[in-house]
Amino acid sequence: MTEIIRMQSQLQQVLTRRFERQSVLLFSDVVGSTQYFSRFGDAAGRQLQQLHFDLLARCTASYGGRIVDTAGDGAFMVFSEVNSALDAVRQMQELVSHENLSRARVQQLQLRTGLHWGPVLTDGESVSGDSVNFCARVASSAAAGEIRLTREVFLEMDSARRVQCQAVPSGELKGVSRTVELFALNWRENAQLPTHLKVLETSELIDLPLSDIISFGRLREHEGSQANDVVLTPQDPALVRQISRWHFELRRGAAGFFLRALSDSPTEVDGVLAPKGQDVPIAVGSRIGVANALTLVLVAPRQMDAGTQLSLAKPR
Repeated sequence: MTEIIRMQSQLQQVLTRRFERQSVLLFSDVVGSTQYFSRFGDAAGRQLQQLHFDLLARCTASYGGRIVDTAGDGAFMVFSEVNSALDAVRQMQELVSHENLSRARVQQLQLRTGLHWGPVLTDGESVSGDSVNFCARVASSAAAGEIRLTREVFLEMDSARRVQCQAVPSGELKGVSRTVELFALNWRENAQLPTHLKVLETSELIDLPLSDIISFGRLREHEGSQANDVVLTPQDPALVRQISRWHFELRRGAAGFFLRALSDSPTEVDGVLAPKGQDVPIAVGSRIGVANALTLVLVAPRQMDAGTQLSLAKPR
């Protein structure tokens, strides 16, 4: 038995020496695919998966990476260099946003992604090891549209990319016993895009989802599915019915946000009525009047960090 144990130790050393490599691991997963298949059918669901894989293929090879495996609606990729992997995943999210411009809100492609830098065993084809399982857990913890990174990736990044990262509140990953330090990469070029809404009448601060189309209205659910990303509820019950079930959308474009009114009930941007069905550009500080019931102000990350106090007075 002693000799066998010694042989196992020697084989482990040979295995590590010949096949262990430090690599950048990237997992990408379609958000809400189960509900998508249920609502639109197998053919449409499979088309959404294929769009995901096609966009991945366009980005991965361009930056020296390769797709190791695809299973269901997820994909596993590997890169040799951190900055190249970050450029690839950034381009992938940009391509997704471009595709989403021509898709209805309920048919948007939304991805969650996670990256980790660590040791793996690879023969040039298969890639295995604890780092692979760990990276998959990181990706599954991300929100829709979010790129999550481990501290190991953060330390390998150049300084220009580090300043684009924001620490994620510490927590535990499913199946990981230790607390993990994670970061989120702000992959959108315009760092001054609004990230929150302030409701002046209630002082409520609302996080804006990372979706390319964000819907607002009074309706919370429709046919068992979420109706709006942000549900608008005035404190005065008498004002609730003034807000339409689907009132307006915020749409992300290359140049920033646009508002598209969906309702005959009035939606104003900085005191000017927004025509129904037309895109109106909005920016940080813009005030959105909703059916004379609520006033929303777009807030930027800098304002959040500085603790800027927004006036609670209603616009005249």
